[in-house]
Amino acid sequence: MNDLKYFTLHSQNLEHFEAINKQLIDGLNLHIDNETTRKSHHFFGRYENIYIDKNKIPAISDILKSAKNISSNILGCNTSDLKAGLWFNVMNPGDRTTLHRHDDDDELLSAVYYVQVAKNSGTLHLIKAPIEIQVEPKPGMFAFFKPDMPHEVTENLSNECRISLGINIGSA
Repeated sequence: MNDLKYFTLHSQNLEHFEAINKQLIDGLNLHIDNETTRKSHHFFGRYENIYIDKNKIPAISDILKSAKNISSNILGCNTSDLKAGLWFNVMNPGDRTTLHRHDDDDELLSAVYYVQVAKNSGTLHLIKAPIEIQVEPKPGMFAFFKPDMPHEVTENLSNECRISLGINIGSA
């Protein structure tokens, strides 16, 4: 696989994302309070990570497939060499995500996919000296970055809920 020493950010928009995003939102709303839905990272009164089984929301498989395809191009490897996992992140007005990284296990690449985004609902902020990047999200957009890249999401200053998917890519 290619060396990602100088890699900072790669973004790509998903074509025809509207139907997939609707399925993701509908599935999230249907399963968010289900007893089988796992939630973790409870900060500031909310769970940052909401895990819903991909068999309950078929659109999750579409996102995972797209994430692996894009990642294989970035990493210079075959899609079959990769595995991917994801979780929902729901940010209501006033919510923010604290500075963190995704290099806990065998991650090769991290990403976020934007499902529902309102104006001023939070900016992805990547911070690793000397690199500092602000990513203005939009629905249907993927943003890929190194898993050791510290990042946070600024406060949702809109009156609407923002929904994204956190994604980690590792070796299969």
